[in-house]
Amino acid sequence: MSKNVAVILSGCGVYDGAEIQESVITLLRLDQRGAKVQCFAPNIAQLHVLNHLTGEEAPESRNVLVESARIARGAIKDVRELNVADFDALILPGGFGVAKNLSSFANEGTNLSVQPDVLAAARAFASAGKPIGLICISPALAVQIFGAGVSATLGSDEDDAAKALVAMGGKHVACSVEDIVEDEERKLVSTPAYMLAQSISQAAAGINKLVDRVLELALPH
Repeated sequence: MSKNVAVILSGCGVYDGAEIQESVITLLRLDQRGAKVQCFAPNIAQLHVLNHLTGEEAPESRNVLVESARIARGAIKDVRELNVADFDALILPGGFGVAKNLSSFANEGTNLSVQPDVLAAARAFASAGKPIGLICISPALAVQIFGAGVSATLGSDEDDAAKALVAMGGKHVACSVEDIVEDEERKLVSTPAYMLAQSISQAAAGINKLVDRVLELALPH
């Protein structure tokens, strides 16, 4: 029986939204494994818009849900519509949108707040004992979702985000780009992806392993 997986995106583009390659690899692997997928995103304005060619901030405003629809080919819903009872697992790809749009981590560090609709959805999966996969920078939200003591990886122990996770009460586990870290008690799986990856194939190695493990942990409808 196929598994139903919710994927929360944070825009479209590594510097101000969801990391496109991580998102596509995630969606591809889920499809290859026969999972049914529904993408979601918050219907809010992005923190800002960056020109991905120059790195400069652009004088415009964009909507996270509308931008995320680019990756999902339009098949996306407002995260407020995400009902945990309809899904077996949740995955969040990375990208600076996680730290800028899904949370305030980019600006507030360890004092971050998570966008309320996203936090409510993620906590619902955690409370239901359903597996969650956090990719790249997404594990920075782990303590807000699961509470102190949660184990996750952001790649190297020396990374500022990893140090922030520890400062917030989490446990950071160093991990190579092609591997995953699993908090067995909480059914949380994480992988560094482009926190460490130097190529799309390196990112895919860990993401594919994460998707496979999340599906193994998920109980089918």
